[in-house]
Amino acid sequence: MNKPIQHYYKSCIALVVYLFMGSNFLWAQQKYWVTFEDKPSIQTSPASWCDTPINPSYLQQIESLGPEIICQSKWLNAVSVLLDSAQHETIKALSFVKATEVIDPHLQILSLPESDLSAQPLHYGYALEQINASVLAEKKLNGKGVTIGVIDAGFWKAPRNRYLKELFQKGQVTGYKDFVFDDDPETFFDYRRTSSDAHGTTVLRMIAGKKAGDRQYGMADQATFFLARTDHGDKEFRGEEDYWIAAIEWLDSLGVKLVNTSLGYSIGYDNPKENYKISDMDGKTTMISKAANIAAKERGMLIIVSAGNEGDKESWKILSAPADAEHVLSIGATQRNGLKADYSSIGPQHLPYLKPNLSCYSLYGTSFSAPVITGLAACLWQYKPEATASEIKKALEQSGQLYPFGNNFIGYGVPIAQNALNILDGHSGTDQAMVVSTTKKSFIVEEHLLKETIILFHKKDATNVLKQEAISTTPLRKRLKVRKYKNAQRTTIVSGKSIIEVIWE
Repeated sequence: MNKPIQHYYKSCIALVVYLFMGSNFLWAQQKYWVTFEDKPSIQTSPASWCDTPINPSYLQQIESLGPEIICQSKWLNAVSVLLDSAQHETIKALSFVKATEVIDPHLQILSLPESDLSAQPLHYGYALEQINASVLAEKKLNGKGVTIGVIDAGFWKAPRNRYLKELFQKGQVTGYKDFVFDDDPETFFDYRRTSSDAHGTTVLRMIAGKKAGDRQYGMADQATFFLARTDHGDKEFRGEEDYWIAAIEWLDSLGVKLVNTSLGYSIGYDNPKENYKISDMDGKTTMISKAANIAAKERGMLIIVSAGNEGDKESWKILSAPADAEHVLSIGATQRNGLKADYSSIGPQHLPYLKPNLSCYSLYGTSFSAPVITGLAACLWQYKPEATASEIKKALEQSGQLYPFGNNFIGYGVPIAQNALNILDGHSGTDQAMVVSTTKKSFIVEEHLLKETIILFHKKDATNVLKQEAISTTPLRKRLKVRKYKNAQRTTIVSGKSIIEVIWE
């Protein structure tokens, strides 16, 4: 039996045994984070903390007790290990151990389409139209000189994908690593283990793919790439955030500054006692969000994350980790008319900052809206190579068609390429936003502001949406009366490029 198949069967057997026997027996193992108290020779700056390795004596003492260390995180000063209950009690009592934390066995990849999307049309062109990507082509912006990291579930057949062949033939994929399966690197692209193994291939295609005849498909077709697999793909009940953290630290060590991750971790509901609570999606509870914040804030990386596909699930609705991290760029999905797609996860009301940050059209999930924004970000970085990650992030946010009136449904909305370029040049993105306060129960949109479709976001405060709606108008219509929605304090009116923020007094 060859190694990949043998490894797969061993994994399946282990999973079956775990599910059959349950997790309450004393011998059953659970994956934990073990966080240490200190580091050797620590300097005062955050950068030196992140660069300083974990104390090797701590690692030796952990391993001497029997468990094998799975992943290490310099940033978090922690390791992931499989422990039974006795080992856990012993390790928790060690003087140099600050804390132990279960890697929730019910964490799972955000919901994915059931079918293989690697060869399907994704109605991708409309997203490029939304963003006005043609201006990038006119300026010959294509991501050249920019390196992008892609963290995903699998890149099956990527070198042979007709949209990506040229990317591989030109050597633009400069490295890859599998953090889940310890296999020969040759199996990274050629061996399919799960139904979702082509997910990363589709994401890569949407960042950098081409159609036949040199027609551009992804905006960053001249960028270079490092690829990382951190998720098994199928919905096994296992936490794999430690692999994601190992991957982001690996990309940082390679000097990668732009990362797309179309993975998100929310929860399963088999055992509610083990689930995260909605209040835990606060950007600072999950280890994966802590690491994402370090990557963005302290390591100078632009992390672009899918918001999640739980927007139509009454039991959850909100975005997943690490999209809740304050300093990452979280991406939702819109319908063609500009409203939030039903499935697109919303920002939790308890957050003191806006989430998601931006959105764009995607038919199949936020997994495929994030790559659109990543391609745009690469073009912006090519346009201004000296820009910092925070400056690119700011330009993207301020180029959103709703800016500055973002909401927890679609953030600042769809970024407009020309606006983002203007902002990087030191100019304002747009000046077509206005604020109107009224004591009346309705507001009139006059004829000169009317477009074919008017979008309304009724909000209970500055950002949290009570209701969204799209209103079609006719060329003969002279005005539109917008009525105050029940309990709304504000309504954002979107009419073409014009934004009106109505404050109901």
